[in-house]
Amino acid sequence: MKTNKLRYSLYLLLVMFVYVAKAQPELPLKNQVFSPLNTHKSTALQQHLQEELFANPKWKKLLDTKKMTIAVVDLKDSSHVKYAGINDDYMMYSASLPKIAILFAVMHAIENNEVADTERLKADLRLMISKSSNSAATKMIDLVGYEKIDDVLQRSEIPLYNKDTGGGLWVGKRYASSGRRYPDPLKGLSHAATAYQAANFYYLIVYGELINYARSKEMLDILKDPKLNHKLVNTISSIAPNATLYRKSGTWKNYHADSILVWGPDRRYILVVLIEDAQGEQIIRNVVKPVELAIERSKSVNSE
Repeated sequence: MKTNKLRYSLYLLLVMFVYVAKAQPELPLKNQVFSPLNTHKSTALQQHLQEELFANPKWKKLLDTKKMTIAVVDLKDSSHVKYAGINDDYMMYSASLPKIAILFAVMHAIENNEVADTERLKADLRLMISKSSNSAATKMIDLVGYEKIDDVLQRSEIPLYNKDTGGGLWVGKRYASSGRRYPDPLKGLSHAATAYQAANFYYLIVYGELINYARSKEMLDILKDPKLNHKLVNTISSIAPNATLYRKSGTWKNYHADSILVWGPDRRYILVVLIEDAQGEQIIRNVVKPVELAIERSKSVNSE
C-alpha cells in the first residue's frame, strides 16, 4: 500500500514538473520567428496602458512633463508579442541601469576574443548586475573602454543607442569619482537610457539575438535572481512568487530606474520604468499592478 502511494506521489510530481516545463519555455526561446521590437506596437496595449497610468493624477503629471517614461512588452504569446510605451524614446539619466550595456559590451569582447573568459570575470559581471557593485562596474569599464561600449551600442546589428531615435543605453563615466567622461552625443549624459532601448535589450536576449544564442543565455544567467529586493522586484516577487526574474535597476538622488523580465507560468513580460521624482521608488512599486491590468485588458479580442 505504501509503495503504491509513493509511486502515485512520484507520478504526480512528474506530471507537475512536465506541466511547469511546458508552461515556462526555456530561455532564450528556440525555433521562434524573430522580428524587431518596434514591429510589435499594439494599439490595444497602448490604449489600456495610457488609461491605467493617466488615471493617477500624480503619474499623469510626471508623464506629461517627461519626468516619467515606461515601456511594456507582453511576451505571454511569443508568436504575438505586444509592445507599448509612453515617452519611451525620451532619454533620461538612469544611474546604474545602464550597467546592462557594460554587460553587453564585455560579453561582446569575450565573443571576439578581445578579453579572456574567466570565472573571475563572470563573478565580477554577476556582482555588477545582481548587487549593482560600482567597483565591479568600474573594473569592467576600464577593461573594455568607453569606445568599445559606444561601438557595441551604436553599431551592432540592432543598435541599442541611435541618435536618430532619441538615443538609448549609454555609459560614459566610471562608477567612481575619478576618470574622464565620455558623454552621449545627444544630451551629454553619462549614464542614460530610453525605456524602449532598455526593453529592447531584454527582448533581444529572450530571443537569443543579442550577440548569439549562447551569449544571450549567459547574460540571462547573470541577470537572473536579483539580490536587491526593492522597486519592481519588491512588488512582483510578492504577487508572482513562482516567476523567474531577470533585472537591473538604478537610483541616484531623485532619479529612479528599473528594468525587469518576468518569466512565469501566469505572466511573461518586460517592464521598464524611468522616473525623476523624490517618490520614484514607491511609484515604481505601485505601477506594476496597473501595468499587469493593462496587459490583461489588451487580451480582449475586440480591443486590438
